[in-house]
Amino acid sequence: MRLLFLVFLGGGLGSMARYILSKVIVQTYSTTFPVGTFLVNIIGCFIIGIVLTLPERFGNITVPWKLFLATGFCGGFTTFSAFAYENNNLIQNREILYFILYTTLSVLVGLLATFSGILLVKKFYNTSC
Repeated sequence: MRLLFLVFLGGGLGSMARYILSKVIVQTYSTTFPVGTFLVNIIGCFIIGIVLTLPERFGNITVPWKLFLATGFCGGFTTFSAFAYENNNLIQNREILYFILYTTLSVLVGLLATFSGILLVKKFYNTSC
């Protein structure tokens, strides 16, 4: 039950952080491109790369911390459902170029951000890649 609560707590905090950050981004950059969800998802990819690589260096990140940070916080912070919904809207509004850019960049930059988080931890702590 304690582990379930940690996922719940991390997810709630991640969702609140996503909401606030997305709102700030959308207010700052007014565009048809779904920049809020895009940037939040990329940041989440970077964070999970760091969080899941830290145990390789320290070996002492416990299962509860992984559940709180990776499953909970990152799971609540990032959002595939909003990504899918926004892509649907782009298609319906015949914004095909934005649809292609959003989908392609989300996957490629998301993978690059995750790898960058992993690389950061490994380089910062002088472990092999």
